[in-house]
Amino acid sequence: MSEAYFPVGPGLGLEENFLSLDDILMSQEKLPGRAESTLPRLAFALGQGAGTGDSIPEGSNLEIPLWLAKGLHDSKRRIISVELPKIYKEAWRTVFSADANVVDLHKMGPYYYGFGSQLLNFVNPENPEIAQTILQTFISRFRRIMDSSQNAYNEDTSALVARLDELERALFRAGQKGLNDFQCWEKGQASQITASSLVQNYGKRKFTDMDG
Repeated sequence: MSEAYFPVGPGLGLEENFLSLDDILMSQEKLPGRAESTLPRLAFALGQGAGTGDSIPEGSNLEIPLWLAKGLHDSKRRIISVELPKIYKEAWRTVFSADANVVDLHKMGPYYYGFGSQLLNFVNPENPEIAQTILQTFISRFRRIMDSSQNAYNEDTSALVARLDELERALFRAGQKGLNDFQCWEKGQASQITASSLVQNYGKRKFTDMDG
């Protein structure tokens, strides 16, 4: 029986992959912002009006989903301006540079890396520092995540993953799967070699193209 949905990985850098459930959820995360001009018929969509025809006045403070903020943001027309969420501001960047492993990323934002990368779409003088912090945070936390995934065989891992963002949780699961597969191989429980799901999916697409 074939699966109803084959998991699709998130996009990289500034681009989302809208076939990815993770990226769809990430694009719903809210950004603080301000209306730099009147926004007609958007009040209801942003929870600031009772009717679908209500407008948002110029100067109003906003909480805008990322996907909408990217659509409205235009540095020339000044439709909206966006602010950095606090976890990407200088005070938190200092915390990350001191010891990124102490931060509960899931509590601060479950898509810390993906959402932070998307912030680079907006013109901000702090973008180089944000990008550097995201990269260094990932590097400094990666080894501990993979070490934990390799040393928690047949254990309750809920406490280990509770502080990880969604990308880190995916890495942890990949590490756990690799460990479990290796343990099965050692016990002689993996004698049958099977093609990976990626190869199988590729073969299915090739046959579909040939049929067309």
